[in-house]
Amino acid sequence: MLKSFVVMYIIIINLWGIYIMKMDKRRAQKREWRVSEKNLWLIAIIGGAAGTTLGMWSYRHKTKHFAFKYGFPLLAILDVTLFYLMLDRLS
Repeated sequence: MLKSFVVMYIIIINLWGIYIMKMDKRRAQKREWRVSEKNLWLIAIIGGAAGTTLGMWSYRHKTKHFAFKYGFPLLAILDVTLFYLMLDRLS
């Protein structure tokens, strides 16, 4: 039961990470209100780093910002490792 919840959380938070990067890219192109960098980092920190990294690469968004270019992928590696270890312990 808990393992299913963790897997669903991982999927949802990472899909949200991809979506938020796509949405922010579109808003940037239209010169509209943007998603704050604080919120982008929050999504990444609470488990969506793989999704935000994928979104960053897919939409070529925030790729020139050092903190995002290197921070999101490093955080994604950490997230994937922690989720793997957590799921392994729940088995």
